[in-house]
Amino acid sequence: MSNFKNLTEKYPILKVLGNRYLIVLVFFVVWMLFLDNTSYMEHRVLNKELEELEDNKKYYQDEIKKDDENIKLLKNPDQIEKYAREKYYMKRDSEDIYIIEFEEETLPDEKSKSL
Repeated sequence: MSNFKNLTEKYPILKVLGNRYLIVLVFFVVWMLFLDNTSYMEHRVLNKELEELEDNKKYYQDEIKKDDENIKLLKNPDQIEKYAREKYYMKRDSEDIYIIEFEEETLPDEKSKSL
């Protein structure tokens, strides 16, 4: 015991670190932050995943709204014809179609191949 007193007199920080309540408190904090199933780190990962899922949900809800609007538009025969011409390049027998692509719209790989 006198050996411990000599050490605590020489290094006063050992007196604080040797306190059993402090040791239990540090152990508890480390356990709760890093080791437990409901740890802070696990909550951070779950919160990040939740945010990503909410963003995906919002994106898909917006896409559903767009698709619903497109479905309403495609009930009109004129809109069906317009959609078929734009999307699938359909034409009447007496027509010719010319597809014009601008350089900004081409992919970077296509630009390097043409050079």
